[in-house]
Amino acid sequence: MISSRRIGLCSGLLAIGGTLMMARGDEAKRPAYPETPSRPASDLYHGVEIVDPYRWLEDVNDPEVRAWAAAQTQLTRAAFDADSQRPALVERLRTLYDYQTTGAPVVRGKRYFFTRREGLKNQPIVYVREGSAQAEARVVLDPNRFSQDGTVALDWMFPSPDGSKLAYGSSPNGSEMSTLKVLNVVTGEHLPDTILRTRACTVAWEPSGQAFWYVRYPEKGTVPAGDEMYNRKIFRHVLGTNPETDPMMFGQGRSKIDWLGVSESEDGRYAVISSSTDWIKNDLYLKRLGDDTPIVPLAVGLEGQVDAAIFDGKVILRTNAKTPRFQVLATDVEHLAFADWKEIIPEPDGGVIEAIWIVGRKIAVLTSKRAVSSLALHDLEGRKLREIPLPSLGTVSGLNGEWDGQELFYSFQSFLYPATVFRLDIQGGEPVVIDRSTAKVDPADYEVKQVTYPSKDGTKVPMFVLSKKGLEPQSKAPTLLYGYGGFDISLTPAYDADLRIWLDKGGVYAIANLRGGGELGREWHAAGRLGKKQNVFDDFIAAGEYLIKSGFTNPEKLAIEGGSNGGLLVSACLTQRPDLFRAVICAVPLCDMLRYHRFSIARNWIPEYGSADDREAFAWLRAYSPYHNVKNGESFPAVLLLTGESDTRVEPMHAYKMAARLQAGTASSSPIYLRVESKAGHGAGKPLAKRIEEEADKWTFLFQQLSVP
Repeated sequence: MISSRRIGLCSGLLAIGGTLMMARGDEAKRPAYPETPSRPASDLYHGVEIVDPYRWLEDVNDPEVRAWAAAQTQLTRAAFDADSQRPALVERLRTLYDYQTTGAPVVRGKRYFFTRREGLKNQPIVYVREGSAQAEARVVLDPNRFSQDGTVALDWMFPSPDGSKLAYGSSPNGSEMSTLKVLNVVTGEHLPDTILRTRACTVAWEPSGQAFWYVRYPEKGTVPAGDEMYNRKIFRHVLGTNPETDPMMFGQGRSKIDWLGVSESEDGRYAVISSSTDWIKNDLYLKRLGDDTPIVPLAVGLEGQVDAAIFDGKVILRTNAKTPRFQVLATDVEHLAFADWKEIIPEPDGGVIEAIWIVGRKIAVLTSKRAVSSLALHDLEGRKLREIPLPSLGTVSGLNGEWDGQELFYSFQSFLYPATVFRLDIQGGEPVVIDRSTAKVDPADYEVKQVTYPSKDGTKVPMFVLSKKGLEPQSKAPTLLYGYGGFDISLTPAYDADLRIWLDKGGVYAIANLRGGGELGREWHAAGRLGKKQNVFDDFIAAGEYLIKSGFTNPEKLAIEGGSNGGLLVSACLTQRPDLFRAVICAVPLCDMLRYHRFSIARNWIPEYGSADDREAFAWLRAYSPYHNVKNGESFPAVLLLTGESDTRVEPMHAYKMAARLQAGTASSSPIYLRVESKAGHGAGKPLAKRIEEEADKWTFLFQQLSVP
């Protein structure tokens, strides 16, 4: 689930909560958890002492901690493996995932690169078509050959301008610690160029195809200990030379938490550099490739996000610096001052401009309204030429095509419409399917509603609700509520094969578009970050209350799920309203919000959450930090915490400490399970075999706790 998805009533619920406390305490024997010693450590924050009983679990590589995590996983395994339903779930999942799905192509000259996942293979395969988007495809790179068990994954790829070479990154065990390699697409042989420390790399090829700009992290020992996960810098590499002598092109003297990226312009003449230390704004710089001209500011110091398309001397920019839901502006490379920018497409009424793409000297504009996509073509003056028809309410992604070409490519999917790739001739005609998923699903069997419900402060929050066709609300349907609510990320309709297991059992699935996300623009995000983070939890709790009040379910049949920032969401909500939920799936979560920024890459998230080093931020973080708000003697719902040993985004220690704290504090016999996946990380690149096993455990957990037959 988490690998493919983005996670007057009060008095009555409190009374029900009292009943649940007694029921959960009596219904079954408390699991025999592994012994977890309390070894208190103390910190002083702005005059406030905070005692941490499980600080020792932070050292996830310590042999004692590893043995403890293995014992916890063994307990979890025993509970799920003993369930007679699980083998059938695994087989059903294998059937549901046994289909072909293809991504939208990336066009380079006469070559069309795309990825395709085939049947039950662990990793998607990279293909190329030559001469035409509908020519016979051949394999360029098969990540399934990287390792026998599929745990070495393709992280990213960037073809050269003519498509004759492919720069790509791969990493083992879900670590995302990429190594850059270069493949000759024509011969299938690798060039000798190998570059380490290229996590989350972007690449800008020079027009010659003999050099590229790229992002690299520092070598251990060249920066203070712990800073190896920061200090991204941009380098230039000439093929055939030693990467360790590559000159640094950008980043010297900048903040160590600057998030740098680089791409080539649409016409290949410029490198476009993006720099950001904040999730709500970034700077752009421009460098003409192939000469000694300096790097110049393109958009620096704006109070918002900006991205740019550059071709034939023209600059088209998408930004929310002046309008919260983005507008499109235009200038040229000789007039880059903000005062010279001219609005050509205004902020949409009620919608958000999600992306623009230049194709055939026209602008493809992707807009989202209430988390549902629309797509249109505009001319370079901003005049709307045509609306591009879409199959249903859903999500468009993967816009691609050449600025001087005639083909626009994109992918479309929805909850019940598997990802399908379309080609549009921009001179006329209707979109044509070039790659259709082989997943078999009949949308007529199911129903999707988009509802709006009031949050605690009266804010109207949109939510999708899925169920089997004809399901009558009788307050007893097993219901899974998913949310995220952070980092300007939108939860939009997407196809999840395994969701049919739930729906076919009479289950309801709901996705709440919480504040903190990007569904309604910059203001929606701002209303759920920093000191306003509690709004996100209030929105999610209100979603659960709405589902109960509307007659879908009741607290004994309501489960919640979230991962990463969504793991923070569900762990905070289970501590704030343990009476409201029967079961919680909490994947790769942040739970200790006073110390989160001390680990891995988490200093990058201070602009979203704040830091306990700041007195004001400490107050709001302490108020909701899940680990610090587990109350002894509270009757908590059943919880399944999931993490991966190789997670380099969110440290596994969060899940470890939260599991220990809940197991020690709960008065309920409802289980607190911890599942630690070996040779896996935050989720990216996880092989399908591991995903199926994890999905089987999640559904087994939910069926057990919600009494689904």
